[in-house]
Amino acid sequence: MRISLVLAAIALTGCNSFGIGPDDTERSFAYKSSIAVGDNKEDITISVAAPVGVPLETVRESVRYQATRHCLKTFGDSDADWMIDPASGDWAFTRTPDAMIFRAQCQGR
Repeated sequence: MRISLVLAAIALTGCNSFGIGPDDTERSFAYKSSIAVGDNKEDITISVAAPVGVPLETVRESVRYQATRHCLKTFGDSDADWMIDPASGDWAFTRTPDAMIFRAQCQGR
């Protein structure tokens, strides 16, 4: 019994050091992100602090996390429709010197 408790405590401590703990939000992602909600709560804009030259693939999870969290808390569904760049067929974004900015719309209702 004591061994089980010790092993459980070690396992939980290890999870938190890898960004899996309950009070972690953005720590486990490569880039810090923030969300802005439009007048219509379905419309969201997500800004990711990423310098010029960072490819979309490396910021995608930071962006997806913010959208999923907002859509789920607000509408009870995590689905979001992303603005798509017609040239690439991938998520559209604008880039500033310090950030990548994405837009989406929550689909749950």
